Amino acid sequence: MTSKDRWLIWLFVAPTAILLGLFLYYPMVGTVIESFFDSSFINPSPKFVGWAVYEKLLSSRDFYEILRNSIAWTLGVVVLQNLLGFAAAMLLNQKLPAQGLMRALVLLPFVLPGVVTAILWRFMYDPQLGLVNSLLIGAGLIEENAAWLANSSTAMAAVIFVAVWKGFPFSMLIYLAALQNVDKNQLEAAGLDGAGPVQRLFDVTLPAIRPVILVNIVLTLILTFNYFDIVWVLTRGGPQNATQIFPTKIFEVGFGQFRFGDAATYGVFSILVLAVLVALYVIVQRTVATHRPTA
Repeated sequence: MTSKDRWLIWLFVAPTAILLGLFLYYPMVGTVIESFFDSSFINPSPKFVGWAVYEKLLSSRDFYEILRNSIAWTLGVVVLQNLLGFAAAMLLNQKLPAQGLMRALVLLPFVLPGVVTAILWRFMYDPQLGLVNSLLIGAGLIEENAAWLANSSTAMAAVIFVAVWKGFPFSMLIYLAALQNVDKNQLEAAGLDGAGPVQRLFDVTLPAIRPVILVNIVLTLILTFNYFDIVWVLTRGGPQNATQIFPTKIFEVGFGQFRFGDAATYGVFSILVLAVLVALYVIVQRTVATHRPTA
């Protein structure tokens, strides 16, 4: 490679690198720096406090409550979204009547904007007029109307359900594409050897799409941990912080209370978690690429 070729490569890479620096890395570094200052809307001259703000945060009960909520939210959504997405992919991978129409209908929740989805489900969760209570009472599962989003014991489950409803088509698409690439000869051979549907699933199908499953799980972990729209529109982190997660807490402290330093501190913890998840995603991607069979 000549010197001219190297300069040409840098010329093509430079615009992307500059945009990433301006819109990603510069705000990230600025957040880390601001977290060491006590700054707010009413404080025009921020005071440097150093690590004291982190010590204060780690000693507060709110931080661990938000951390617990974030873990419950992320794991609940990721596990259920992947299970439901895989089940839907298995069903739609069969020869069914109006298969194309069914796939299009299943994708509808995913193409809806998060804010629209949350507003729709706020009406459906309404204690008096909501469809959810009407269906559950009609089925005999509950005896009276319930305020799902106003009850701290049910709010998180209600929010997770909405996120799974919206997000499972994403996992379904990925799993459906993987299932269509499973070797049909291996499935037929296993069937001829007497393997039933469940045994074929665990012995042939799942091992064949295992790399896709790993990548999709890590990817949905990243997307879910950083998700904001649905939780904020449905509950704003309430009631009594029952659904407060890192993105909603950062927004509330930064843009609701104008405590920019504290919001930046929460942001740093969020960045650290996301950095670990992104590193895990890269490791899984490289592992999958290394063990991918060659033709």
